[in-house]
Amino acid sequence: METILYPHSSPLFNLKPSSSKALFSPSNQPKSSSLSLITRPVTSYLKRQPSESAKPFLSLPKSWLSHAHHGLAALALSLALNFCPVLPTNSALASEFDVLNGGPPQESYVVDDAGVLSRVTKSDLKRLLSDLDSRKNFRINFITVRKLTSKADAFEYADQVLERWYPTVEEGNNKGIVVLVTSQKEGAVSGGPAFIQAVGDTILDATVSENLPVLATEEKYNEAVFSSAKRLVAAIDGLPDPGGPSFKDNKRESNFKSREETEEKRGQFTFVVGGLLVIAFVVPMAQYYAYVSKK
Repeated sequence: METILYPHSSPLFNLKPSSSKALFSPSNQPKSSSLSLITRPVTSYLKRQPSESAKPFLSLPKSWLSHAHHGLAALALSLALNFCPVLPTNSALASEFDVLNGGPPQESYVVDDAGVLSRVTKSDLKRLLSDLDSRKNFRINFITVRKLTSKADAFEYADQVLERWYPTVEEGNNKGIVVLVTSQKEGAVSGGPAFIQAVGDTILDATVSENLPVLATEEKYNEAVFSSAKRLVAAIDGLPDPGGPSFKDNKRESNFKSREETEEKRGQFTFVVGGLLVIAFVVPMAQYYAYVSKK
């Protein structure tokens, strides 16, 4: 295209003054100059075009490498977030293994891993159990967990906690552990020899079979824990047993009626329907007869 439009090579735009005089009149001569002016920017534009169009091709590798670097950085960050372990926070609830490794609570008598106990219940437990600890030197710790994965039931887990927190017989002799598993609606009581003897097998069995499972089934976890604590403390103090809840008889009554009730209802229904039909036919006929007799 440069060889066609270039002024020196094209005879159309390379007009001599002599030829311009012969072909055009003096009044038309400015047109040739204007024509030559128009051709100059066209020629210069066509000359500059290749250099400008080459810039994107020259910058293409840099742009591609930049996108590749950003893609690799994003991929590395995604892999790091997916495969790196998440650090625990203070607000996260501890697991059953953290309860074992954490040891007995120092400022309270409760490890509420399941998060089902209220502040009032924790305060009442601390008041009741601290008084027992100061008077009788018996310490009872309550533990709530959502579910168990390491042990088959709450009894094995309670024994494991007792052995881990108090490794020797002397340390765990007067200690008691009460475990409540909220997902399984069950509980267990474990303790050292002196604690078991002071409470007695009767109260231990009653607490495990009445207070913990019955109230946990009704999702009354605060009452289940506090009533168990009062029952154990009363047994150690030699006081009368306050007792515990019992399973409610949830026997459902049948919604189906007996044959006698069905026959009785059917007779009443027939009488009512028959009476309505008689009224519907007799009353209009009586009205019509009265109307005709008047005429």
